Amino acid sequence: MTLRDAVCIVTGSAAGIGAACAEGLAAKGARVVVNYSKSENDAREVAAACEAKGGQAIVVQADVASDVDCRKLAQAALEKWGRIDALVNNAGTTKFAPHADLDALQASDFQHIFGVNVVGAYQMVRAVASAMQKEGKGSVVNISSIAGVSGVGSSVAYAASKGALNTMTLSLARALGPAIRVNAVCPGFVETRWLKSGLGAMYEQQKRAYRARTPLKSVLQPEDIADAVIWLIEGASKITGELIMVDSGMHLGPGNRAR
Repeated sequence: MTLRDAVCIVTGSAAGIGAACAEGLAAKGARVVVNYSKSENDAREVAAACEAKGGQAIVVQADVASDVDCRKLAQAALEKWGRIDALVNNAGTTKFAPHADLDALQASDFQHIFGVNVVGAYQMVRAVASAMQKEGKGSVVNISSIAGVSGVGSSVAYAASKGALNTMTLSLARALGPAIRVNAVCPGFVETRWLKSGLGAMYEQQKRAYRARTPLKSVLQPEDIADAVIWLIEGASKITGELIMVDSGMHLGPGNRAR
C-alpha cells in the first residue's frame, strides 16, 4: 500500500505508541485521524507534529468502548477525505494488579478492560470494513502485547484481553480477506508515560530486569513499534493473520545463548 495520501485512523494516538504510529504514517505522506478519549491537548500536539512532518491530520474525540463513537471516528475520516485505507487499533487500558493476588481484580475490571481492548478493537474494524472493501483493499494492525502470548504483563485481565485480541486477529484475517489484511504487533516493555505511571516506583527496576533477560539486551521505544506497524501497512502485502513480536526477543525465554 502506498502511504502517500492514504487515510489512516490511529486509535489512542494522543501519546506513546499511538502518537509514534500517527507521526510515522504522516511522515510517509499519510492523512491521519488522531484519536483521543480524554487528552485533547496532547492529541492536538500530535496532529501538529503530523502536519509538520508532511502529512495531514484531524483530531477526533472518541471512546472505542462505545460503538457510536467508533462509527463517529470512521465517519470523520470519510467526511474529510472520502476513504479509509488503514486502521491501527492502539487504544487500550489495564489495571495494574499482581497476577497471584486473585482478589485484586473484580468482574467489573475484566469487563472494562475487555470492553476497550477487545470489543473496542472489534467495533473499530466493523466501523471501517465497508469503506475498505469499497476500495478493494485495506490494512488493520492491532496493537497487542507479549502479555497475550506469554501470560505476563500488568494483570491477568490485561493478559487475557490481549490473548483474545490475538485470536480475534486470526479470525478477522480469515473473514475479511482478500480485501482486508489483519495483523497484530505484540510489544514488550515500551518506554512510555503510560507504563511509567502504572509501574510507579518499580519502573526502573522492571526496566533493568527486562533488559537483562532479553537476547538483544534492550527495552523498546514507541518508534520501534511504529516501525513494525508501518511496515505491516505499507510493505507486507501478502501477510495477514500474523502476530509480530517486537520485544527484543523476550518471548524466546532465557534459553542458552552463545557467549
